[in-house]
Amino acid sequence: MAEIKVRDKELGITYGKITEEGLARMRARIGKPFYPERYNEVATKDGICHWVNSIGDRNPLFRDEAYSLNTRFSGIIAPPMFLYGVCAPQGMDGLPGVHAFYCGCEWEWFQYIRRDDAISCVDVLTDMEEKHGKMGGLQFLQHGMVKYRNQRNQLVGQCHRMTMRVDRNEAAKRGKYKDIKAYKYANDEMEAIYKGYDDEIEDIRGKTPRYWEDVQIGDAIKPIPKGPLSMTDMQAFYAGFGIPGWGITEAHGIRIGFMRKHPAWATKSESGSLEPMADVHSGDDVAASIGVPLAYDLGVQRFSWLGSMMTNWIGDDGFLKKLSAQARLFNLFGDTQWLSGAVTKKYMDGKECALDLEIWCDNQHGERTTTGKATVWLPSKESGRLPLDG
Repeated sequence: MAEIKVRDKELGITYGKITEEGLARMRARIGKPFYPERYNEVATKDGICHWVNSIGDRNPLFRDEAYSLNTRFSGIIAPPMFLYGVCAPQGMDGLPGVHAFYCGCEWEWFQYIRRDDAISCVDVLTDMEEKHGKMGGLQFLQHGMVKYRNQRNQLVGQCHRMTMRVDRNEAAKRGKYKDIKAYKYANDEMEAIYKGYDDEIEDIRGKTPRYWEDVQIGDAIKPIPKGPLSMTDMQAFYAGFGIPGWGITEAHGIRIGFMRKHPAWATKSESGSLEPMADVHSGDDVAASIGVPLAYDLGVQRFSWLGSMMTNWIGDDGFLKKLSAQARLFNLFGDTQWLSGAVTKKYMDGKECALDLEIWCDNQHGERTTTGKATVWLPSKESGRLPLDG
């Protein structure tokens, strides 16, 4: 614990250092399986509904029992990104007081997630990569592989996770983002956002198949908004995401007990009570203590929005095979992300009719905050084949 110093007495922020001792602890874990606590152990109807509500996903396939009974699944299924709501390891242990930003993912799925599937999870740290950034100077990018299996021991999905570890005090001192202010929208800007949400509902592909033969390279996904990001959005996301041990979905003695056991993860409220460091996602004062002037979203949250965009676009008979994304800029309270994508490749992947797409998020300033790629399998008009038909 000698490497930890508390510099901010009012908030009780723990400022740790990236040390050789801490890195040695992390590297000793490389290749060793870890079985994290799960938030949703079973893909129940309620759990799925809470998840899609948390990311603003209005696709009836995941929430409307009457609608879904008339699909190929004969009932509600979970969207691919629901696996984040099972567990989302971020690799924060081993460097106490050193901030963690979940900055990238590379997902691949192998099965649909059926209602009442029981999902297990194992996480393995795979690498520690030294980086140097303008925000925090010396930084380390942690790589891990998370695998999810159902009760039939089938591999449902896997995710190469990436978490950037940054010295909090160094980031605050450098002040890379110190001049950013909360954005104020004009009336016409808000009307454009409202229209974007209306268009999103109309553009959900649903039961109308998007046939592979009808898609051309260059076809674009109509931009859809997520935002302006608010406290309510964050509270809703926690209800569906609910990662255990963060202190964001546990209350009173459960939360306080965890904070006392892990002081490097605790802050102090104005009343003096212990709160989680995750308050960087809800409190401007806590976010400012690490060099970000406003509270901001979670990487898993933004990546989940992109997953929702893709399942809306491919329709009920499509399959999201892969999705990768990297968070390039912060999404701060008051920011709006406009999600979109375009087809870059059309090909046969074995028996499957496949498309590759570039996907992204742009904020209200026109800045590209997130870049990524997706691979989807679509039904075939000519062969009558549906994805995963065998």
